[in-house]
Amino acid sequence: MDLEFFDGFKMGLDLIWSMLTADPLLTIGIIVFIGVFLIFAFIVNTLRELELRKSGIVEVDKMSGRKFEEYLHALLKAKGYNVQLTPVSGDYGADLVITAKAKKIVVQAKRYKKNVGVKAIQEVASAKCYYKADECWVITNSFFTEQAKKLANSNQVRLVDRKELMDWMLQENKGDRGIGRTTG
Repeated sequence: MDLEFFDGFKMGLDLIWSMLTADPLLTIGIIVFIGVFLIFAFIVNTLRELELRKSGIVEVDKMSGRKFEEYLHALLKAKGYNVQLTPVSGDYGADLVITAKAKKIVVQAKRYKKNVGVKAIQEVASAKCYYKADECWVITNSFFTEQAKKLANSNQVRLVDRKELMDWMLQENKGDRGIGRTTG
């Protein structure tokens, strides 16, 4: 059985080689196509890395949980919000309390390497009642599990994932104001 496989494989390689050597233009076209594809992939990857470095998300990924809360405090404050950090322990499920336009918003900050699950949603939903807030958000440098998205939707919890956080960071780095003030 192994000999049949290798014979078939060798025949396939011979066929491909004979097609490539029979028409030099085809060979050149394939080489050019592969080269353009590799160059395009390299450019896209380089641009993605530049965006990551420019946003500062790489530094955020290295922060401790408390440092991430302090970073969000500064980021949201720079955007014009009135922001308070809650105590490290006994925070009742909220890491930040934001006031904006007569609204009170509680925020659960999750600096994670993996996706954020339902526990963060449960914590901030209970904090909303405790702090008598109008809204509640979970902000992460990561993404959310499907279960967390479903629970957030049913509890009116706004989820801010890595992509949206990076957008906020990039806009703040450019000096734009007002991003994130819309809720939804």
